[in-house]
Amino acid sequence: MAVLPELQWRLKVSKNPLASSPSHHHPQTKPSLWSSGILRSASPFYQPIRCAVRFRPCIDIHKGKVKQIVGSTLQDLASSASSALVTNFESDKSSAEFANLYKRDGLTGGHVIMLGTDVASQSAAIEALHAFPGSMQVGGGINADNCISYLDEGASHVIVTSYVFNNGQVDLERLEKLVHNVGKHRLVLDLSCRKKNGRYAIVTDRWQKFSDVFVDEQTLGELAGYADEFLVHGVDVEGKRLGIDEELVELLGLYSPIPVTYAGGVTTMADLERIKAAGSGRVDVTVGSALDIFGGNLAYTDVVAWHKMQVMAVK
Repeated sequence: MAVLPELQWRLKVSKNPLASSPSHHHPQTKPSLWSSGILRSASPFYQPIRCAVRFRPCIDIHKGKVKQIVGSTLQDLASSASSALVTNFESDKSSAEFANLYKRDGLTGGHVIMLGTDVASQSAAIEALHAFPGSMQVGGGINADNCISYLDEGASHVIVTSYVFNNGQVDLERLEKLVHNVGKHRLVLDLSCRKKNGRYAIVTDRWQKFSDVFVDEQTLGELAGYADEFLVHGVDVEGKRLGIDEELVELLGLYSPIPVTYAGGVTTMADLERIKAAGSGRVDVTVGSALDIFGGNLAYTDVVAWHKMQVMAVK
């Protein structure tokens, strides 16, 4: 098992920093500390062209039900602290009904997240993927053995966090295996993080464990060579409707070389504009507990209208 100690790398500048195929290594890019031929270098001078800031919808599934949970209160199934789980909302609608809503409104690139690996949650996730095939990403318990099955069920991408970390470090062997199995163009890395000593540390295992890897320019630049997108929850504010983590959004807007979606703390329409400004128009946004379809006060129809306005503004 190859574990990358503390991500001590240096960026390599390539004329083609986003080459996506594992079999097409750019001849001018040296593999450096990376052992395989997969291109991982992302130029620090690269600024991707984005069409518009987009609203990315979500379907969070817990024990087969669509719920909104304060993610930082999730525990392992064997934990005796299950009573600490904070549930903001539980829907009587199926996951497929939400997927059909997003399909009606043309909202692609949303996230279906399984908050547990039980059979009921897996079945509900697959129902959502079937309802809106090729248009939603899926995450939660994804690994190199099951990733292809979710793509076969209709996921556009698989979202992975904990599987690619081991003992607080990036597990290079697992990450390369994922890229080999699904391709860079169908992999989303979830870099959800919490503040630790003034820096954003990536958290794993239901956001309970701090890794030794931090969300910063260097990490984003290197991991961009493996993934099509990043998904980043601001765990300190996620699910609490306390406002966004503007510092984190700004960091993502400055340094992510690939599309990135921020989630956490959105409460009002003004928060959407704050994300647009802080992220320099380069950070997409997910809204969960605040939406009225999830028991909140923010009208889903208003957010969809805002999303369509962003798209129209660049046409």
